[in-house]
Formats: sequence, structure tokens, C-alpha cells
Amino acid sequence: MNLNISSINFILYSIIAVCFLVIILSVIADFLEFDKKEKTKNKKRSIVTTGTMFLFFVFFYILLRFGIGVVRIDNFYLRLALALAGIVIIIIGTFFNIWGRINLGGNWANQIKIYQNHTLVIKGAYKIVRHPLYASLIWIFFGASLAYLNYFGFLANALIFFPFMHYRAKQEEKLLEKEFAEYNNYKLKTGMFFPKI
Repeated sequence: MNLNISSINFILYSIIAVCFLVIILSVIADFLEFDKKEKTKNKKRSIVTTGTMFLFFVFFYILLRFGIGVVRIDNFYLRLALALAGIVIIIIGTFFNIWGRINLGGNWANQIKIYQNHTLVIKGAYKIVRHPLYASLIWIFFGASLAYLNYFGFLANALIFFPFMHYRAKQEEKLLEKEFAEYNNYKLKTGMFFPKI
């Protein structure tokens, strides 16, 4: 097999670029399709929006691009195994993000909203975790940290992005608990960002 570190990096960049593009296009589609609903029943503004999530992505990208926090591993096969594990996590996260968006449909909003015709979605990706869109991004950042052996990326995800997603999810859940009596039972059965075992 004639693979070297440069080939691995090219493959990494290509797969991650495709995954990022797919998610960006799906976010744009959500904005165009769903963010202009006028019949809002309940609403809460949050500091955590698509814009702030994108700013974190830019920060994360800078860490990866300039190798800030990279762990050097000279063993080619170990490096390859870690890169492949990271790529698999990124691909799973991307798939899960798109699946969650399809399941959520017209309930999507950039800010926290309950619409007049809002439905509680507990099927598909929502049967596995309560917040698949946030969970998938957390997974993707962890996967990229692993693929690039970047401990600053891992720490940034764990100490900045994850808490912000947790904060946003808790805000959403307060509104969902008020709107849907069955939400508390759903919470007991389903993990927030990781499946309950």
C-alpha cells in the first residue's frame, strides 16, 4: 500500500470538506424553508444560534488549519487508525445531522420557537437522542479532533461547544416541557446528546 501522511491528509480534507458542505447546504435550506414561519406560539431568544455555532467552527478550523495543539505520532499505522476512526465519527455525525433535520422538518428554527402547529418529534434520529442536530455537531468536532490529533480542538469542543449546546438544549426543553405533557417521559427514555444505555 503506497499511502503516506500527505495522502491521508488529502483524504481527510476531502471527506471533511464534503461533510461540511452537506451540513452548510442543509442549514441554508432550513433557513430558506422554515425560518420565516409567522405563527409562533412561544419564543425565546438565545445567544446560541447558527451564527455563534458558525463562529465556533471558524475558531475550530483555525486550530486545525494551523496545527495549534497537534499531537505528533510518527507511527504510520497508528496515525492511519486514528484518522480513520475520526473520519468514521465525522461521517456518522453528518448522516445523523441530516437525518435529524429531515425528521424535524417544519419544527426547525434558528431561535427557540414553538409554532402553532408544532409537533413533538420522537421518531428517527430523535428516538436515539433528544437533540440530534447538536449531538451530531459535537460528535463531528470530536471526530475531527481525533482525525487531526488535535487536543486543543478536543478541549475547545468539550469546554466551549458542548456547554453551549447543553445550555441551548436546556432552553429548548423548558419550552417543550410546557407545550407537551409527554416530553418528561421522553426525556427519561432518551439521552440528550448520547444514546441512553
